[in-house]
Amino acid sequence: MIKNYFKIAWRKLKKNRLYSFVNILGLTAGLASCLLIGLYLYNELTYDNFHQNANRIARVTMEYNHGSTSKTAVTGSKDGPQLKRMFPEVEDYVRTIRYDGVFNKDGKFFHEDNILYADQPFFKVFSFHLLEGSAAQALSAPDHIVLTSAMAKKYFGDADPMGKTLKLGKKDYVVSGIAANIAPNSQIHFDFVVPFDVLSAAKNEEWFSANYVTYLLLKNGNNIQPLQKQISAYMQQVSAGELKMTGQEYLTLNLEPLKSVHLHSQLSGLELNGSLTYIYILFSIALLILIIAAVNYTNLAVAQSAGRSAEISIRKVLGASTLQLFRQFIGESVFFTTLATVLAILVAYTLLPQFNAMAGKNFTTEDLLNPIVLVLLMILSIVISFVAGAYPSLLLSNVKLIKLLKSGFAFTGNTSLRQSLIVFQFVISFFLIISTTIIIRQLNYIQTKDVGYNRNNVIVLPLDYNLYPVVNTLKTQMAAVPNVEGISVANSSPVNVGWGDGITTHDGKKVMVNAIPADENFVSMFKLKILAGTNYTHADVLQMDTTNNGKNFKYSFIINESTAKALGWTPEEAIGKTINRGNDGVVKAVVKDFNFRSLHDPITPLIIFLDNNNTNALFLKVADKNAPQVLHDLEAIWKHEVANYPFSYHFLDDDYNAIYVSEQRTAAIFKTFAILAVLLGCLGLFALTAYSVLNRTKEIGIRKVLGASVSSITLMLSKNFMKLVLVAIVIASPIAWYAMHRWLQDFAYRIAIQWYLFVLAGLVTIIIAFVTVSFQSIKAAVSTPVKSLRSE
Repeated sequence: MIKNYFKIAWRKLKKNRLYSFVNILGLTAGLASCLLIGLYLYNELTYDNFHQNANRIARVTMEYNHGSTSKTAVTGSKDGPQLKRMFPEVEDYVRTIRYDGVFNKDGKFFHEDNILYADQPFFKVFSFHLLEGSAAQALSAPDHIVLTSAMAKKYFGDADPMGKTLKLGKKDYVVSGIAANIAPNSQIHFDFVVPFDVLSAAKNEEWFSANYVTYLLLKNGNNIQPLQKQISAYMQQVSAGELKMTGQEYLTLNLEPLKSVHLHSQLSGLELNGSLTYIYILFSIALLILIIAAVNYTNLAVAQSAGRSAEISIRKVLGASTLQLFRQFIGESVFFTTLATVLAILVAYTLLPQFNAMAGKNFTTEDLLNPIVLVLLMILSIVISFVAGAYPSLLLSNVKLIKLLKSGFAFTGNTSLRQSLIVFQFVISFFLIISTTIIIRQLNYIQTKDVGYNRNNVIVLPLDYNLYPVVNTLKTQMAAVPNVEGISVANSSPVNVGWGDGITTHDGKKVMVNAIPADENFVSMFKLKILAGTNYTHADVLQMDTTNNGKNFKYSFIINESTAKALGWTPEEAIGKTINRGNDGVVKAVVKDFNFRSLHDPITPLIIFLDNNNTNALFLKVADKNAPQVLHDLEAIWKHEVANYPFSYHFLDDDYNAIYVSEQRTAAIFKTFAILAVLLGCLGLFALTAYSVLNRTKEIGIRKVLGASVSSITLMLSKNFMKLVLVAIVIASPIAWYAMHRWLQDFAYRIAIQWYLFVLAGLVTIIIAFVTVSFQSIKAAVSTPVKSLRSE
């Protein structure tokens, strides 16, 4: 019997090729979308679950008030060791920090930017699988280094790297372990792991040297909240005693469960955190697209059923029961859904590289064909088979024989249900169109906004402490290269300033600031606007005289508008004022506020001070023309002066764009699935139009005989559907406005939502819908009236 049902389903597929194609296409698109989005959601929701100790690991974050309250994911070097000493609940700790560096292998130099420094228990606390080496011994000596299998292949080829030497900077390291490549759902990624003991921070424990991401391994994961209370009380004592903080000032430490960091923490550490809001959005998109696909299947099944009166009549005359008919039609639904499921897996496999690029992930075929994923997909397809197939199956199997014999088969009832489904589809489609439009406009605003400094055509050359002796030589020679318009060195670019600091005035007023250690050319090269005072000169550098125990040392600062305002000064009043950040110095200039972090954040106080010993990058402003020749000349100078450090560069715009990777991915995902939702919505309209045309074949024939034109018949058949689309636009508009208004609130600087965007999006939606409806309407309008009447 089942075999017979599938034979009939196959014949139906071949006989109604267009309907079958549309049906399977819709289900395939919906299931493939769910499969890919589900893969992404599973990855995000299971972040760090692979660690055996995941429930016992907590990340330490720092909160302090020094004039204003600040929170950060990085801590001082003292936090981990001191908490282990003070609290028996802490079994162990790991401090981590990421640096870049240059490796020397057989005289060849490689710049690597993912070198993780970590305390010895790193591989004990975290479950990063070691293919070779011991977790207990991998970082037990200061000259040990652990490589991932990818890096081992890069540096040693097919040879066994264990025990071999690799030079990092000026120090030789012995390969003590090979780690499997890191899982994509880990907040800690590395190519190399070096013992934390080699850093000076390991020898000088400080509370406020906030550069390190610290993790605690607790003896019991249930102790996080009780331990948090103990730590808070202890840090009150430290603030008042050891740190001598007074008044409202304090330093405290907070614990975050490892598994909640990625989606629930507001503070990003070694990796950018995910967004729980985006998880909800993607889940909703997947669910809504699946519902659209199921609705389309239902409408198409109903549309096709109008031509099956003869089949149903014969089966009922021959004694087929209602249950048998129901089983047959459910069987057909299972057949189509199973076929769509198989195709969905193939489509997802084909599109996996493109999806990885869009989502910023690195999923493999193994992830896609995970048995759990396939079982869930199969369950989902079975549910769709019964849910989407039940409605037409019940209608078909319960129709009375006498009704079939008298007038054939036509469903005249329940039109409101099918129309409601069409409205629902286009509510989703219009919502995604508006959302995508606003997200893209906000990203364009970010790209084109005047952030207060010039970042165009700025080349960034990474530096480290080994290059400090030749920095001035590099600057002098590179400044002479044709088309180099400016050159500067600094600790960080103005794109994303991470250095936190505090300043105090002579009357005791304290303000937390961000800081940029830089040379005297920084302000002029980035074209920061000076509101009062004068820029640094080389004379200011010479005044920082450390000879004779620093008796002639003179310090100076350039501050932004927000710093002056926080201190109660106008830009003009600030000039010549004395402030202290460890040393007294005078305010030399006030620059106009500029965005030195993401546009999600408002502009806060900032200082720029002279320091040539904390520079991490060399910046060169070059002319638009002949950039390849400029890079060639710069590389020649670099190789002549720096023999043991590769010439590695990128453009400042790359750093700027990297801040908004999450938004760019969101825009790409919305754009892709908005197009898909519109296409699926059009398939739904196609189905309902086809059904309407079948039910009005006789009417259309009579109208044509009486002289109705093609345009009038097309308009007659289309206008009701256009009303449905208009209703959908009216319903979706306030929903889309509210959702995007909430999304934009996350940006301190954002666009306004203009009313005309809704009008334009509405017109586009209507035009797309009209073209879809017109295809069937025109086809019916141009058909021969005699054929239409004879078919009745």
